[in-house]
Amino acid sequence: MKKHYLLVLFVCLLVFPLLSQTEEERWSRHVDNTEIIRDQWGVPHVYGKTDADAIFGMLYAQCEDDFNRVEVNYITSLGRMAEVEGEDKLFTDLRMRFYIDEDVLKSEYDSSPEWLKRLMDAFADGINYYLHTHPEVTPKLLEKFEPWMALSFTEGSIGGDIETISPAGLEQFYDDPFQSYTPSPRFLLDENPSGSNGFAIAPSLTENGNALLLINPHTSFYFRPEIHTVSEEGLNAYGAVTWGQFFIYQGFNPYNGWMHTSTRADAIDHFSLEVRPAEQGYEYRHGDQWKPFEEKEITLSYRIGVEMNTKTFTAYYSHHGPVIRSENDRWVAIGLMEDRENALTQSYLRTKTTNHEEFRELMHLKTNSSNNTVYADKDGTIAYYHGNFIPRRNPTFDWSGTVDGSDPATDWDGLHEVDELVQLINPSNGWIQNCNSTPFTAAGDQSPNPEDYPSYMAPDSENARGLNAVRVLEGKEGFNLEKLVETAYDPYLIGFEKLLPSLFMAYENSDEASKAGLEDPISELKGWDLKFGLAPVGMTLAHYWGEALRTLARGIPMPKGVYLFDFLAENTSDHMKLEALRLAVERLENDFGTWRMAWGEVNRFQRLTGDIIQPFDDEKASIPVPFAPGLWGALASYVGRSPIPTKKIYGTLGNSFVAVVEFGEKVKAKSILAGGQSGDPDSPHFIDQAAPYAKGEFKAVNFYREEVENNASVTYKPGEK
Repeated sequence: MKKHYLLVLFVCLLVFPLLSQTEEERWSRHVDNTEIIRDQWGVPHVYGKTDADAIFGMLYAQCEDDFNRVEVNYITSLGRMAEVEGEDKLFTDLRMRFYIDEDVLKSEYDSSPEWLKRLMDAFADGINYYLHTHPEVTPKLLEKFEPWMALSFTEGSIGGDIETISPAGLEQFYDDPFQSYTPSPRFLLDENPSGSNGFAIAPSLTENGNALLLINPHTSFYFRPEIHTVSEEGLNAYGAVTWGQFFIYQGFNPYNGWMHTSTRADAIDHFSLEVRPAEQGYEYRHGDQWKPFEEKEITLSYRIGVEMNTKTFTAYYSHHGPVIRSENDRWVAIGLMEDRENALTQSYLRTKTTNHEEFRELMHLKTNSSNNTVYADKDGTIAYYHGNFIPRRNPTFDWSGTVDGSDPATDWDGLHEVDELVQLINPSNGWIQNCNSTPFTAAGDQSPNPEDYPSYMAPDSENARGLNAVRVLEGKEGFNLEKLVETAYDPYLIGFEKLLPSLFMAYENSDEASKAGLEDPISELKGWDLKFGLAPVGMTLAHYWGEALRTLARGIPMPKGVYLFDFLAENTSDHMKLEALRLAVERLENDFGTWRMAWGEVNRFQRLTGDIIQPFDDEKASIPVPFAPGLWGALASYVGRSPIPTKKIYGTLGNSFVAVVEFGEKVKAKSILAGGQSGDPDSPHFIDQAAPYAKGEFKAVNFYREEVENNASVTYKPGEK
C-alpha cells in the first residue's frame, strides 16, 4: 500500500507541474525541445522532441513566412471577417457561424482526448510565441490565439463544405425576413475546372520497382506553403500545409503518401420544408408530425470606419441542419458533415500512418467530406477513394437537387461504410489517376463500374484533364521521378482535338464575306500541334478564341455530363465560331498591336507584393510561362486573369505546390512551389522558385536529417533572431 501511495504521489508531482504551467513556461519548454532548420530554398524543417513540440515550431515557422495568411484564414474560419472588412462580409460570416460557435468549440476542446488537446495547445502556443517575440507585427484582429480555434478549420480548404451556402440567400432570408431566393442557374460554360491532379504508379510500371505518387494540387497561388515536421514520437511528414493548420494536408512520410483532389461525391443535401407559424416561433412538417425549429441567436460584429457595430440574427435549425434560404413558400435547410474533432483527428493521424491498412482504418472516421484520395506506399500499394463522408440515402429520390425534407423517406440513414465507397486498390493496369473527374475512368479499363454504386455516390463528370491523364498513363511503363514529372507536364491540349476541326469546317462552309480577314489566323491554327509552349502563336490564338466562343455560347443550356469541348463543337453555329475568332483577333490586336503573339509573351508569372489578392502591372518584370488552363486539358494547369489595366495574362490559380515521390527503402522526392516559400517581398525566398517553376524544373526534397543539414541555410530555435 505504501509503495502504491508513493507511486501515485510521484505521478502527481510529475504531472501537476505540467498541468499548472503558465503560458510562458510552456513556451520555454517547447523552445528547449524544438529546432528549425531552413534549407537552401527557405523550406522549414521542424524538429521536436514530441509531436506537440514539432507543432509549436511548425506554427512559429508558418507565422515567420506569412503571419497575414495564417491570421486571415482563422478570421475567416471563425466568421469574423466583417470585423476587419466591414458590413459586406456579414453574411459570409453568418454562413460560418451556423457551424462555428465559440462556446461549442471550447466544450469540444475540453472533451477532446489529451493527446489532441496537447496538439491544439501547441498550435496556439506557436502562434502566440511568434507574436510575443515579434512585437513589430500588428494583427488585423486576432491578438491572441486559443487552442479551441484549431477546431474551426479541420480540412484543407477554408470554408470546406460551407462554401456551398450562398450569402445572398442568407441575406434574403435573415435580413429581409423569409424573402424567397432562388439561386442563379449555374452556367457550366463558366466553369474552369482547374482542380487538382493525383497519379499513383504501381511497382510493376516503375524503373526501380517502387511505387510513385504525383501530388499536384491546383489551388490559388500561395495558398499552401511547403514544410517538414519531425518528432521523436513518430511524426515525419513533408508536404503542403494550409496556412495555420498543424497537419500536412497533401504530402508524404517515409512510408506512404496522400494526395487529395476536390470531389463531387455527394456529401451535402438541401431539404425543402413545409413551414407554419407556431405559438412560439415556427415549426415544420415531418411526416404526420410538426416539429419546432431550434432557434439560436447569432450576434455578429462588423466595422464601419473605426467604429464597431453589432447585428443579431435568429437562426433556425431543423433536424436536417440550418435553414439557409426560402424558395417560394418553403424553407430550405442544408445537411453536411459537422464532426470537427474526428475531422481534425483524421487529418492529423493519417500523416503518421505507416501502411495502407493503417491509412484505411482512419478512413472509418468518415470525416474527409470534400476530398478524394490518391494513395501510394512503400509496400507497393496504390489506392483511390472517391469521397469519405457519404450519407446513406433512399435511392428513389433525385439527390442532385433539393429534396422534400418534410418526407421522412428523405432522412439520412447513417453513413456508407468505407467498403461501400467507390474505390480502387492495386488495379491490374498499374496506375490510378484523378483530376476532379469521374472515378469511372480512374484506372482505364480497370476502373470501377458505375452500375455497382448509387447514382448520388459519384455524380462527377469527365473533364479534359481526366481524358488527358488516361492518355498519358495508358500503356506506359519504366516510370521514375523524372518521367513522372514529364508525364505530369505533358503539353498536349486534348480539349482542342475536336474544337479546332469544327472551326476549320465552319470556315470551309462559310461564304467569302464571313471568312474575310480570317485566312491567316486559320492557317496559323491549322499549323499548331495542339501543345502549349512559350513560342506557339497558335496556342495564344486558340486560347483567346476558345474563351470568346464560351462567352458567345453562354446562353445555350449545357446539360450535365457533356464534355465542354464537345458541347462547344456541336452546339455553336458556324457563324458563332467565326465570330469568336474575329473577336479573339481583334482583342489581341487592340491589346498588343498584332494577333501574332507568342504564348510566352502573353502568359506570365508575376509576384509583386505579399498581398493575398495580388496586383499586376504590365510595366513591371514578369516571367514567361508555357503552361495553359486545365480547361483545355493541360495537366500542368495555369489559370490567369487579365484585369484592367493589364493586358497580359498573369497566373493566379493552378499548379502551386507540386511533388513527385518514390517509396523505396529510402523515400525520394522532388518538388516545386509557385513563387517561393515566404510572403515577404524582402525575403530571398519570396520569388526564388519562380524561374524553375515556369520551366517545370523541380528541386530535390531534403527529407533525411543529413540532407537537411548539408543544405541548411540557417539553424535556430523559435524566438532567436
